[in-house]
Amino acid sequence: MKKPEMTSNRPYIIRAFYEWISENKCTPYILVDSHLPGVLVPQQHVNEDGQIVLNISETAVSGLTMDNYAIRFNARFGGVPTDIQVPVGAVIGIYARENGQGMVFEAEETPEPPEPTPPTSLADKKPGKRPALRVVK
Repeated sequence: MKKPEMTSNRPYIIRAFYEWISENKCTPYILVDSHLPGVLVPQQHVNEDGQIVLNISETAVSGLTMDNYAIRFNARFGGVPTDIQVPVGAVIGIYARENGQGMVFEAEETPEPPEPTPPTSLADKKPGKRPALRVVK
């Protein structure tokens, strides 16, 4: 019997560590490999090894989203608001600033996000009975 191919567990682990670190009143940091495709970070803050450490705490970022493909948020760098995107495959590790507890990941291929499904237009919908409003006394 063929074993089913599973998706990466990395995005789930990142989200779990983020929640664990935050609930313990610590500051979640991620270490990112900025050389990988799809990484959008301010290059002036990348070190000579091509890595950047990002504070992803609630107080440091706005609009944080973490899905199975990327971590996205807006943060200030030198007072300038900057949109950040980090594919989950570019996350080298996640840890608490205060005590270093967290996890380091092995290198893996970054999955491509699925093709977006085209929106269905009103013309595609079958005509049906129109809703009607009535006054109830």
